[in-house]
Amino acid sequence: MPGPPMVSLVKYDTPSMLSTKDKKAGAKQVKGGKKLPPVEGKPQLTQTEDILNSILPPREWSEESQLWVQYVSSTPATRLDVINLQEQLDQRLLQRQARETGICPVREELYAQCFDELIRQVTINCAERGLLLLRVRDEIRMTIAAYQTLYESSIAFGMRKALQAEQGKADMEARIKQLEGEKKELERQVQELKAKAEAIEKREGERRALEEKKHAEEVQFLKRTNAQLKKELETYLAPTKK
Repeated sequence: MPGPPMVSLVKYDTPSMLSTKDKKAGAKQVKGGKKLPPVEGKPQLTQTEDILNSILPPREWSEESQLWVQYVSSTPATRLDVINLQEQLDQRLLQRQARETGICPVREELYAQCFDELIRQVTINCAERGLLLLRVRDEIRMTIAAYQTLYESSIAFGMRKALQAEQGKADMEARIKQLEGEKKELERQVQELKAKAEAIEKREGERRALEEKKHAEEVQFLKRTNAQLKKELETYLAPTKK
């Protein structure tokens, strides 16, 4: 069992030492979820004190082989106590260098102690109101725990997505490099095909020009041959003069 507890904003009575007999009995009862054994010389608990102990359980610690217990105080709070509580809260926030904004475990712990002290003060005056505040406190803690779990899961999800994005980025860069290589190869093929097309077009143009020239020569030859044959035929068919 740890040593003396840290100073808290919750108001406690003076610590009392348990006897050896009470220590053994207290260990069994705490394990069974029952009330702690009465401290030596402490009178029978009232209903308000019983409710206070259920809301804010007594603190136990070992010191020099002795078991000590400290019950929450059942003394009603005055206006001055509330003012002192506020001053102590501000002072400890400064001493422990709690952050004013954002997530801060120190600030959360101190405000939780302050809220527990307010519950103690309210419970002494009205037990039902104190139990209702206890429900509010537990609900707030459950909500904060749920948000914390959600935050941690979102952080893990974000890390997974970031790793996936990095991996996807590397794959995409490799794919881009591959496509750029394919693009260069296709551009080279296009240039080769253009050169072939120009060579074929040039060759076909020369061939067409040669064929046109040859055709024109043949036409001229046929025209001359036709004219010559026509002339010979006219000469042959013409009547002979006597």
